[in-house]
Amino acid sequence: MNVAFWGTRGSLASPGPDTVRYGGNTSCVEVRSGEHLLILDAGTGIRRLGQAISPTQRRIDLLLTHLHMDHIQGLGFFAPLRRPDLEVHIWGPASATMTLAKRLSRYLSPPLFPVRVRDLECALELHELPTLCEIGPFRIRARHICHPGATVGYRIETDDGVLTYLPDHEPALGARPFPREPTWTSGYDLAEGADVLIHDAQYTRDEYPQRVGWGHSSLDDMLSFARLAAVRRLVPFHYDPGRSDDALDAALADAMGRASPTFPVTPSREGESFVVER
Repeated sequence: MNVAFWGTRGSLASPGPDTVRYGGNTSCVEVRSGEHLLILDAGTGIRRLGQAISPTQRRIDLLLTHLHMDHIQGLGFFAPLRRPDLEVHIWGPASATMTLAKRLSRYLSPPLFPVRVRDLECALELHELPTLCEIGPFRIRARHICHPGATVGYRIETDDGVLTYLPDHEPALGARPFPREPTWTSGYDLAEGADVLIHDAQYTRDEYPQRVGWGHSSLDDMLSFARLAAVRRLVPFHYDPGRSDDALDAALADAMGRASPTFPVTPSREGESFVVER
């Protein structure tokens, strides 16, 4: 299972020399196994990913964690949606009052966007998430997690390994002091024993008390959650858009100095990729 990063921020970061190392696009991750392609979220990074997809690709599965703008704002600019020869499956959560199709149509329609969902040229199918599904070699489990609105995290398994994706996640919400009993912790069942955990890294320890309930994690809680779930590797993700690369380096070093993790911690960077394996 090959993983590549096309967007790592929580919202668009200002372009410039202070954001070139980690990138300035919003959430988008490519996951491949053979000819099978999963895309995790449709932030602004999906535009460049769409330009890189081979014209021989015949199916794409896009897994949305939720429909906040930073996770779908690149969708209308995803060029493969205009390919009549391509099968595109979009998976995501419905809300308590609205289907996934209606939720997506609120963005892909005037006045917010000139093209409607029904006018896309690709062979499009929308799927409201079951708790478990199989897509080619991928065995995928989805669960609701702590973040405002209908939000899910994903556990993606192949014969090669396990990847958990929790980009917008507040594991400490309602669990102070944190961490507590694993079975009462949001996202634990998705992350338990994962070979790689991609996790929300929005706040510093000092910032978090003023942002409890906003749906994001502190770096310290991210590290505690990874330890609680006994993951093999942690990949921080969904960085604060206002934090420069140097400030992010300093914040990560500070949190890791307190936590002394026994597992590798490798911050996500746009343009970088790695292989998930046991």
